[in-house]
Amino acid sequence: MLDWMVWTTPVAVFFCCIALMLVGMTVWEIKSPTTLRRGWLPIETTRGDRLFIGLLTAAYINLAFVGLAGKLQEWLSLDAEPSIWWGFGISMAALLLIMRKG
Repeated sequence: MLDWMVWTTPVAVFFCCIALMLVGMTVWEIKSPTTLRRGWLPIETTRGDRLFIGLLTAAYINLAFVGLAGKLQEWLSLDAEPSIWWGFGISMAALLLIMRKG
């Protein structure tokens, strides 16, 4: 059933984090309804808006990291391609930044 995708540990952790965030945001929204606020994003956003923008950003960062891993190995003269965990960490940091300051 799940043979269409390569389910490595980092991929599974990434999707589990997304699922946990969605559940957490749902509970948070029920307990404390959100209001519009303006951060450094050019629009007024709610928590859900920032989560959506952050998840899109995280996905693009992961895709870029996977696409550039070979080049990073070449540019930085590494013995092997950098671990996908680096892309995951960078994407989660970007997501947290957007949720907090966006």
